[in-house]
Amino acid sequence: MWSAAGLAGAMGLWAYAVGHTDVGKLDDFGLVTALHPAFWAGLAVLTAGFWCTLVNSRRRHPAWAPAYLVGLLAMERATQAVLYPTPLYAWAWKHDAVIDHLLTAGRLQGSDALGDMAVYDQWPGFFAAQATLVRLLGVDSAAQFMAWWPLVSSLMLLLPLLLIYRTFTEDRRLVWTAVWLFYVANWVGQDYFSPQSVAFALHLGVLAVVLRRYAAPRTPDARSRAAVWTVVLTLFVVGIVISHQLTPGMLVICLAALFCARRYRDRVPLVTTVVIFLAWCLTAALPFLSATMPDMLRSVGDIGGNVETGYGATPTGTGAITTSWAARLLSASVILLAALGAWRQPVLRHRALPLLLLALAPLPMFAASSYGSEMIFRVLMFMLPGAAFFAAAALLPQVRTLTATELNPRTRQRRYTWLPLAALLAGTLAFVPSYSGKDRISYFPPAEVHLVQQVFDRAPAGSLVVAADRNYPLAYADYWRVDHYWFLDDSRAHVDTILRNPAATLATDMSAVESPARAYLVLSQGQYADSEMNGLLTKAQLDRIRASVAASPLFERVAGNEAGVAYVLKETAR
Repeated sequence: MWSAAGLAGAMGLWAYAVGHTDVGKLDDFGLVTALHPAFWAGLAVLTAGFWCTLVNSRRRHPAWAPAYLVGLLAMERATQAVLYPTPLYAWAWKHDAVIDHLLTAGRLQGSDALGDMAVYDQWPGFFAAQATLVRLLGVDSAAQFMAWWPLVSSLMLLLPLLLIYRTFTEDRRLVWTAVWLFYVANWVGQDYFSPQSVAFALHLGVLAVVLRRYAAPRTPDARSRAAVWTVVLTLFVVGIVISHQLTPGMLVICLAALFCARRYRDRVPLVTTVVIFLAWCLTAALPFLSATMPDMLRSVGDIGGNVETGYGATPTGTGAITTSWAARLLSASVILLAALGAWRQPVLRHRALPLLLLALAPLPMFAASSYGSEMIFRVLMFMLPGAAFFAAAALLPQVRTLTATELNPRTRQRRYTWLPLAALLAGTLAFVPSYSGKDRISYFPPAEVHLVQQVFDRAPAGSLVVAADRNYPLAYADYWRVDHYWFLDDSRAHVDTILRNPAATLATDMSAVESPARAYLVLSQGQYADSEMNGLLTKAQLDRIRASVAASPLFERVAGNEAGVAYVLKETAR
């Protein structure tokens, strides 16, 4: 009765909050300050109700824990889809453009036709699957459903997580607390519409199969079914390898770490993964790897540089700095809790040693590459399944492994009810600023989408679209027929030249376009937000560029609304 009331109350508060939240004017704290206070109350009620169902698990139906967890995913992963009328994240819009290309071209193409964007045709698994889904659903593009992908991809992780955790314990409190901590600590944001979201789910699927079906000693019956599980494992690995560059490397490291444990000496998973990975790298992915290998080799061993490119960014403003530190503290807290849990629970540490190895295995990737300034975030994400398990153990007075079935009642003290609840509540609340604190950058209102769409609707083939940076919707639209240039990617010296004489410098940069193609300049809300919050250019500097172009006889305004403006370079200026 109380479990139902708590869940219903939390969902009711969430529904009320969503109906009374205005996202029209986001500040530097993103969605955090825009949310109605009822949202925070609902999240607190949900967390408290979840913990109470675990503390009194013998008097509660086992379905309540997963029910509360689904409620958590709805509040944390679906709120944005409900509130925002357009999909978040410039990267999601980029991936939609890749799918549009596959649907338009009907085949994969190389760098001679696509330039740098050909890399997506060399890892087409995710995009080909989504293109098929677009056709099956009969929608115009993936933009019509990709806003809900964070919820879908998060649900995809649930089954493999449960299988992994239940390999080492039958304690429902430990399993569900670990799953809860995993979700609230996974703020990195790779659950959006991306190949990484699916590759990570498949990665956990491979680990679940290996942990449950390849442990030694194996019974004769298990050996007879090994071929079936090898086929399943192979399908998962192929799905990973053809979809994402980084995940296969992470999987190889994790499987190698498990192979070092005495219980997982079967070579089949590791050898299968390595063979499939190398086969793809030496065939379909070879053009990309050949071009990028020198840079990749230069970054090997440069741990400081690889980490600095991620956490070395310079967010500006109180909101950006605060949300950045909230994310760091959340990750650090979970890692410290995991260390405490491993220290406090020696029996569990021995029994679940493979999970401890999986938590540590991604760390060497710091020395491998910066991965476009994101390696530190990806390492944290791949560490989480193992780290969350031991962090959950730190919150429980005593846990039950598969070989220890009784709990000592003397450990059931009052402090073990309230202190863990406080920690769980703090982590759950901290997820929101960590995950949604940069929504001012990530959200593009319908007016901005309409503005950019107007430009591409009128741009002839071979045209050039120029912008401050790529943080705007449809930034990669029609990339197979229209070129793109973002002047903040240039050297600081050239950016300073643009700031000194914006209109003339930009006109020179755009003048190489040959008729009948045209050169367009787009300045929009998303570019302003990204530039200001990441310390690139100030609003005053961007306004100066906009005013100079508006007053210049070299440019003509072709579109504009409250979200931005677009200009075309006049024919006489070329």
